Amino acid sequence: MAYVKFLSMLSNSEAEEVRVWENSGTLGRRGSDTAPRPSEPVGLRRDVDAAMVETNRTLRGFLSQRRAQALLVAPAYAVLWEAVADQVGGKLVRPRLTVASYLGFGGTDVDAIASVAAAQELLHTAMLVHDDVLDADEVRRGVPNITGTYRARLAADGVVGAVAEHQLLGAGLLGGDLALSAAFELLASSSASPAVVVEAVRALARTVATTVAGELLDVGGELLSPFAVDALLVAELKTAMYSFCGPLQVGALLAHAPASASVHLDRFGSSIGVAFQLVDDELGVFGAPAATGKSVLSDLRAGKRTELLRLTYLLTDDDGRAVLARHVGNPELDDDGAEEVRRVMQGCGARDRVRSLAAGAARSARQTATGHLPPPLADYLSTFVDELGERNH
Repeated sequence: MAYVKFLSMLSNSEAEEVRVWENSGTLGRRGSDTAPRPSEPVGLRRDVDAAMVETNRTLRGFLSQRRAQALLVAPAYAVLWEAVADQVGGKLVRPRLTVASYLGFGGTDVDAIASVAAAQELLHTAMLVHDDVLDADEVRRGVPNITGTYRARLAADGVVGAVAEHQLLGAGLLGGDLALSAAFELLASSSASPAVVVEAVRALARTVATTVAGELLDVGGELLSPFAVDALLVAELKTAMYSFCGPLQVGALLAHAPASASVHLDRFGSSIGVAFQLVDDELGVFGAPAATGKSVLSDLRAGKRTELLRLTYLLTDDDGRAVLARHVGNPELDDDGAEEVRRVMQGCGARDRVRSLAAGAARSARQTATGHLPPPLADYLSTFVDELGERNH
């Protein structure tokens, strides 16, 4: 079970803290709530920011070039590339982690890492596009995603109904495929040595395969009761792998980091991936959509099998379970029904327990970084953990 594996990452005192469901209120931030935040790791952060300028230039240049080439093939092909490019953006967390790992382990060739880091963002885009297809979502970050954009285009041309749905499915699947193929192409274009590039391609392929396993379990969970789904295992295979473990590992690979670094990066990535997903699932029910860009109805309407939902079923009483049965998985769920579900989750202690699990995972990630990684990188990643905790607000 992922929960047992997760507890094994923690010290005895931390594991006990999780078991008694202590609610820390933050994701295991360094020091007390009133302690001043440690100074930023200025040197590495500055270097990462500088390298990200080149990474972003590489990413945007690649997308612009592909759109121009697509126009020579067919206007419809260029439209799809345009829709894919519009999905690329945000905080570029995965490229940043790739660059930070590379520089933190002594890498110096920004040109070599830029395309590799940019490839991580295109992989992220591919995963989001396909995830939206699987979840039948048409909005991402508060704006229409690929299928949402295509629906508007088709509607303007009078195409609706089953014919439109088939076109939307095609756009989503093919758009995700384009982003995925682009990730491999961009990574393979790195100026690093051919042997290292081959290993990086293999690493990316393993990342994709592991993420598919997590996505498969996530989708298959819809057929199971909330009790039977191991949401933490899904988080490790899906969120942790392509968002944290993969980017950190490939950055270290290009920097020729010692083999022992791989174990510690995987442990950090798995821990922070679990924390990230737990926070994300909480925000999917309790967050402020204007701040997060994430609906507080879609997960409940879909009956998404999260650790928050599993714990709610376990901890609430029969009346609470009746509320869950009435509202969770109802595609017509409204704000009033969602508020009833939130009261059950809060009242039975499930929300507090999820927060405690996230805090424990974040502390484990920080301890791994500070205990086993080079100090500049450890400081950078510890600050990253703190910033993750701020997603609660």
